[in-house]
Amino acid sequence: MTDVAWRIYQDGAQMTAAVAEDMRQRIQSALDERGRALIALPGGTTPAPIFERLALSIPSWQKVTILPTDDRLVFTESPLSNAAMIQRWFASRGARVMPLADANYDAETAGRLANARLQELDWPPDVAWLGMGADGHTASLFAGPDLANALQTTDLAIGLRPDPLPPEAPVHRVTLSLSALTSALSLMVVFSGAAKRAVLERALAEGAKSTLPIGRVLAAAPGPVTLHWSP
Repeated sequence: MTDVAWRIYQDGAQMTAAVAEDMRQRIQSALDERGRALIALPGGTTPAPIFERLALSIPSWQKVTILPTDDRLVFTESPLSNAAMIQRWFASRGARVMPLADANYDAETAGRLANARLQELDWPPDVAWLGMGADGHTASLFAGPDLANALQTTDLAIGLRPDPLPPEAPVHRVTLSLSALTSALSLMVVFSGAAKRAVLERALAEGAKSTLPIGRVLAAAPGPVTLHWSP
């Protein structure tokens, strides 16, 4: 069974403070050890209050490279762009934010281009921070024709065409692969609500045979995974 460390909070505000501090410590440790850091962050609106707090806590963002764990195949001007959301919080403080998706290409081509760019980085990430959907997806590891490849490939990034398309963002994606996510020196999942906790506990129980993407990621993680949860 996956080695997990649960961090359970009374509410979202307590979790926001704790996750921001956890990330600060991980980033600062990498900066102290190597003088630079590489991190992967989720998109969407849920991380925003944590990003706001975290952005003020690191004095040397110029030495940090940030990747989205996944991105929608849209231009960065779109409100659906995860890279643009991350840039708003961290690029102004000096961090290098590296988009994954290029909307000038289809999903397959955009994934190949992203993989080539990631190969040039000082891999692996110091930390990969994941969210999780109520359906058990994580990053953009959704059900669809590309999921099996995303779970099996040794490429770092892959284009993915969810089927069905998520109604809140009905577009194709570029995502870090299972291999890329689980290569991170530390892995954490931040989520809330009783329904999502039940999904994650099911995923843990199913292990490597899980039909849920989050279950496959957790089962493949070589080291401890920190689970931050609030009701």
